[in-house]
Amino acid sequence: MWFANFFVSGSMTMVIPFISLYIESMGNFSDSYVQIWSGLTFAVTFIAAFIFSPIWGRIGDKYGRKNILIISAFGIGISVFLMGFATTVWQLFLLRLLMGIVTGFIPMSQAFISTQTPKEVAGKVLGTLQTGSITGALMGPMLGGALADAFGYTSTFKWVSITIFISGLLVMYGVKEVKLKLSDDKNDYKSYSSKEVLQHIIQRPVLLVVMLLSTLVQIAHFSIQPILSLFVEDIHGPVNIAFFSGMAFSAAGLGNLMMSRRWGKLGDQIGYIKILIVLLFFAGIVYLPGAFVTNIWQLIVLRFLLGVSIGGIVPLRIAYIRQEAPLSMQGEVLGYNTSLRFLGNIIGPALGGLVAASWGFSSVFFITSMLLVLSGVIMLYVWYKYEYSPKHSQSFSSR
Repeated sequence: MWFANFFVSGSMTMVIPFISLYIESMGNFSDSYVQIWSGLTFAVTFIAAFIFSPIWGRIGDKYGRKNILIISAFGIGISVFLMGFATTVWQLFLLRLLMGIVTGFIPMSQAFISTQTPKEVAGKVLGTLQTGSITGALMGPMLGGALADAFGYTSTFKWVSITIFISGLLVMYGVKEVKLKLSDDKNDYKSYSSKEVLQHIIQRPVLLVVMLLSTLVQIAHFSIQPILSLFVEDIHGPVNIAFFSGMAFSAAGLGNLMMSRRWGKLGDQIGYIKILIVLLFFAGIVYLPGAFVTNIWQLIVLRFLLGVSIGGIVPLRIAYIRQEAPLSMQGEVLGYNTSLRFLGNIIGPALGGLVAASWGFSSVFFITSMLLVLSGVIMLYVWYKYEYSPKHSQSFSSR
């Protein structure tokens, strides 16, 4: 499953560096036309995934997650393959929409591993799984750019689709979904309606906040994405701008890759919410000095430290969901969680661009830092009120 996640994550990010260039090659368009349609074409995948992730999660809970993984991989592969034959912007837009509809491989793989893993080691295992996604996301843009330069856009889409098809085959023939008896709780194996799933989430304030924070964290993390290259140019100058922008992007991914498994393992031992609270505050503190950097290396160090903190947030959230949601509804719950993440992916870049245009680059770092610290405060308050205090009171009264 690690290799399948690596291939899918890498393949889906391979085409990101040259989507705008691909649109530009389709006709004699103005710069504003290319910029608008690049944004729409990029965003439509996340919007469709935001809508369909819970639907795929529910289907996976009912009919098996391996089947959905296979459908998702081949669906993404076909849509990417056909992108290589697109001759108009509308065709590319519709194919990106199709890709968003079937995009669910990575969250479904998380649900698959979650339901095949005992609660006690869920953080460590999910952290290991995430390293596959991160490694693919790190290598994808670099490989995509190199392939596009060497073979052209059309051939690159075809090569990318092949790697996604390989992921589908790896799951089809290399992964076995086993009905493990991981729990003696009958609630883990009963059927739930969508209404019951939503009620389960709403009735557990800590679980609800963990999921809602998915949006806030993604807004914070993605707010800097559209302006990072411009910020690098501002502090470093135009010399080798692509290279140094790539280093700034990759530094966060490297920190993420190094620490995901370790944070997950620590969460298994100490408690997922405790580590999550620490990481939210740490990420907020690390983001703030970005407003004051004066050279590229300071920014790269801060981006690496940000990756170290952000690296544990995703597997810890999913491990907590694994702990709090019955097995038979975890696909749908993780689908809602994924939808909230995609919502943050949509809002974040738009917010970052708007803030930077209105008040300058530094303001994005201030607001992002505030969002992450606010997330930590909310998580700390809700955890203390609904989990820590009741347990503490019970242990005190039992003496």
